Amino acid sequence: MTARRLAVLLAAAAVLAGCSRSRCPVPCPTAPAPAPAPAAAAPALPSPAVPHDPFPGEEKHLRNIRQLTFGGENAEAYWSFDGERVVFQATRPPYVADQIFTMRPDGSDVRLVSTGMGRTTCAFFLPGDRRLLYASTHAQGYEPPKPPDRAAGYVWGLFEYDIYACDLTGQELRPLVAGPGYDAEATVSPTGDRIVFTSSRDGDVEIYTCAVDGSDVRRITDAVGYDGGAVFSPDGKKLAWRAQRPADDAGKEAFRALLAKGMVRPSQLELWVADVDGKNARQITSNGKANFGPFFTHDGQHLIFSSNLGDPKGRSFDLWMIGIDGEGLERVTNFSNDAHDDFDGFPMFSPDGKHLLWCSNRHNGRPHETNVFVADWIP
Repeated sequence: MTARRLAVLLAAAAVLAGCSRSRCPVPCPTAPAPAPAPAAAAPALPSPAVPHDPFPGEEKHLRNIRQLTFGGENAEAYWSFDGERVVFQATRPPYVADQIFTMRPDGSDVRLVSTGMGRTTCAFFLPGDRRLLYASTHAQGYEPPKPPDRAAGYVWGLFEYDIYACDLTGQELRPLVAGPGYDAEATVSPTGDRIVFTSSRDGDVEIYTCAVDGSDVRRITDAVGYDGGAVFSPDGKKLAWRAQRPADDAGKEAFRALLAKGMVRPSQLELWVADVDGKNARQITSNGKANFGPFFTHDGQHLIFSSNLGDPKGRSFDLWMIGIDGEGLERVTNFSNDAHDDFDGFPMFSPDGKHLLWCSNRHNGRPHETNVFVADWIP
């Protein structure tokens, strides 16, 4: 989803992106547009990757940091199952909203995968690495949906995303999770048998799973509020996600009123862990901050995530780590920039646990540019 939008906009605003009930045919936008084009090289980027030293305190866990993208907005970068490619979303000319690209882990061979239409988010490789999924609004029209009016403060638009699957050239595009409302934030189990995603299909914003072919939909969460951004543990037996659940009736009514307008206001997010079927759910963080983007460590015993926990003003985000028992909180990154707010987010470990991908506005050319980085991970 727009989790990256959440982090960057909240940073700027002081508080901080067949399961279907009605299956749609091959996507056909309401505005005339060409069929998805074969994979094409994106605008030329520096390659190979550029090395950087860790900031003080980061050397405990990070070594051999390399910057993979340069300029613009690049985020939500995720490994393929074999660790040979990375899929990510980026806003770069000629596109005015995020589209989906793949590249090698050294930042080379960048290729467009999505249609170039609408707005896309949350891509992830499918088992076998010959296909991937992503969420897109292109069935609603050629132009991307407009962000919601923020006159009432920071809000997050729940656009009419559907989840699609395609091959690595962008061809053979088919709806995977579709229907009225918001369907996005999909990730795939390391065991290759299930997909977890976020949907508003039942009148709230909840987490669901389905088989990798889109069948066998199962609702996982059932609480008033926003639940989303879920990921599987390495053994596929647990889920971790972010949630904002109003504590009182007034908060619940405010949430429902915004949801009726296709919006949420996720100013505070806490991390949760549960069994893959939703049982034994437990809250992991309780700091009242914006905690998001969790990912399990290779041993499945800790979560790495992004949070503004270290900034009293709530503007700057770093990576943190915590045990799935809620103990052992530890700061991982220490990026600080006096010229503008800092951001480290969307961490993901490589399949072998030896490397960490994340997105950051460290070493950027302009304020709030976000780029993809990779580093060797030191447990």
